[in-house]
Amino acid sequence: MFTPIHTSLGALLLFQGSSGLLYHNGAIFGISSLLSGSILYPSRDNLPIIAGLVSSVIPVYLLAPSLIPIYPMTPNSVASAAATFGVGVLMGWGTKNGRGCTSGHMLCGLSRLSPRSLIATALFFTAALITANLAGGSSIPSCGAVPCYTPVYPSAADLIFMSGAVTLATATNFLVVPSILTRSEASRMLFSYLAGLEFGLGLLISGMADSSKVLGFFAFPTDISRFDPSLALVIVFGIGPSLWAYISRKPGQVDKKDRQRKPTLAEKWRLPTATVADIDWRFVAGAVAFGVAWGLRGVCPGPAILRTVLQPTWGLASMSGYIAGNKF
Repeated sequence: MFTPIHTSLGALLLFQGSSGLLYHNGAIFGISSLLSGSILYPSRDNLPIIAGLVSSVIPVYLLAPSLIPIYPMTPNSVASAAATFGVGVLMGWGTKNGRGCTSGHMLCGLSRLSPRSLIATALFFTAALITANLAGGSSIPSCGAVPCYTPVYPSAADLIFMSGAVTLATATNFLVVPSILTRSEASRMLFSYLAGLEFGLGLLISGMADSSKVLGFFAFPTDISRFDPSLALVIVFGIGPSLWAYISRKPGQVDKKDRQRKPTLAEKWRLPTATVADIDWRFVAGAVAFGVAWGLRGVCPGPAILRTVLQPTWGLASMSGYIAGNKF
């Protein structure tokens, strides 16, 4: 069902997590590389973010359990486990060779006006849309007697929780971090954890972590009754504020005293340096492969981490495939 308030507030948390990591730590919130790196090459740059993402399940489970997605059944046969593993391989190979996923390219890349990310997003989004529609009724859920674009609104308790999370994240990022934390490795690790926590809450609240909502978004235009427009609001309230932040405070620009601005907690920016000229067949094939995986199951790397916490059997098959795909 269409969840305008949930998704809008969740998208603001996605903005807080991703833009906070950029302007405080000078780094891009690319979950696919953070996930593979935390497993294959663990470091102080990736582990705290993944830990924060994983721990975001706890406050939601304890204080707003209705926001926990209801997932399809876990693999209960060799065939279903193999299929889950295979989609994981496709997602891992695709994000590795496409150099990113929905977070790095769509949320962070588009807001930085990156032509390369625009091309990647167009490729994987189109591939996901076509794949989900070709799969038809077997993948796109129905909302019963009412159309899936019918709006539903949060309970008072859920609204208080979601609004409180957005308010606390905003105060932390704009007031607490600049005034209390200093440029140090300990501060960067602490904020990496907080950014992961904010982003994870954003995924759960917005519905990005709910595979049925993602697939419902892909129902357009073939089956309007199953179309859930919720995730369009991620563009408005997730990418929109990030774009405004980038235009108003472009990383590395010179201030009024002719000094190059630095991240709040780091000495330098760590931004992608590849351009459109670096695009090759593997980049294109990788973006398309990731889009196919996304369209088949409605899951991308960030939500996959959360689903692994909540559904370990599924996670074992999917994450094993993801890491295997990263090896190719």
